[in-house]
Amino acid sequence: MGATRAALLVLADGRFPAGGHAHSGGAEAAVKAGRVRDAGTLEEFCRGRLHTAGLTAAGLAAAAAAGLDPLALDEAADARTPSPALRAAARRLGRQMTRAVRATWPSPELDALAAARPRGAHQPIVLGLAARAAGLPPLDAAYAAVYESVSGPATAVVRLLSLDPFDATGVLARLAPELDAVALRAAAAAGEGLDALPASAAPLLDIMAEQHAAWAVRLFAT
Repeated sequence: MGATRAALLVLADGRFPAGGHAHSGGAEAAVKAGRVRDAGTLEEFCRGRLHTAGLTAAGLAAAAAAGLDPLALDEAADARTPSPALRAAARRLGRQMTRAVRATWPSPELDALAAARPRGAHQPIVLGLAARAAGLPPLDAAYAAVYESVSGPATAVVRLLSLDPFDATGVLARLAPELDAVALRAAAAAGEGLDALPASAAPLLDIMAEQHAAWAVRLFAT
């Protein structure tokens, strides 16, 4: 396992060409609404996202890494994503990540999923299969998902508010113990099977995503 552990760094790196840089995870709409104004409110936003959308994504990613049926997981992801805008975005991100991962860690499972879901599977499912192809355990897939759930908004807010990058990084560092707890919870649930996966709701994120999708001008895709 030690020889493959560095793959987690590659997978979680914001420079991995999976398209995440174009998404704010709801932060752009939150900034416009005045809910995110500074480092303190960014931390509150990221904490809420971590324990809802982040937990759900981490459970799905860990389950895919554990070898659960990716098509069943993709249907479960659909059921956990009530916002049409977010479902479409998750599939676009999944399609882009599939391209990147198939070039990085070729996998028959990814090939089969791409054939079954030509418009893209949900991104957490692809993330989990990427971890599996890279030889990473389900817990590492969960870690990659929870980190992405907060690092994306933090990076976006640096651009949206000209927030000091040191302050944004401080937010991520303060959330680290909670990232550990959520990743462990998600991986444990994945080990119990499909019916045990988290389905934490974030209605405000869903509402803001639909509003954001209707904007004529926006910096981020979500």
